[in-house]
Amino acid sequence: MTVPFRHAAELEAGGNAAFLRIVPGSHEREKVGALLQINARGEPIEFTFNQVELPAGALWQVGDLDRHAARMLVESLFNAAQRTPLVLLCLAREIPPTLFRDEVVVQLPLCRVAVERDLATLDSGESAEERTSLNQTVHLFWRPVPPAPESPARRLIDAIASRGMLLEPFERILAGVKEALAEEPV
Repeated sequence: MTVPFRHAAELEAGGNAAFLRIVPGSHEREKVGALLQINARGEPIEFTFNQVELPAGALWQVGDLDRHAARMLVESLFNAAQRTPLVLLCLAREIPPTLFRDEVVVQLPLCRVAVERDLATLDSGESAEERTSLNQTVHLFWRPVPPAPESPARRLIDAIASRGMLLEPFERILAGVKEALAEEPV
């Protein structure tokens, strides 16, 4: 006979948060994207990454090439993910607001995360909120609005923030990519 059970972190918030990064690759014409899903305790649940080679730029308008690469990476990461997160977080300085407004529409709460130096990246279609995480003010830019106070997505964000992990998983992504590409970890 088996004993029915659920992991306590799943009960705490009811799902996972996905953290997205898109960064330059090992050379000028490469971009790397990665998606790290964590539970409410910050434990890694799933890690997905991909890299794209940018096409020749002579035929592309300024800015279109980066937008194209970001869209391609995001779509490939979302297609490869085995789990559906409750909320998606990305860095405001890396992900322009237009990516999730004009290129890819997600069906879950989307939050662009910023620290003070990133405030210029706020888009008029986003709702702003401030949180404190490890004695640092973190700005959350929600599209279209923050999750409702009693929703599983809000409970998950609250649990992550209370553990000081609104920014830390973004650094783990870089270490994960370096390890996956067999490079020296940061």
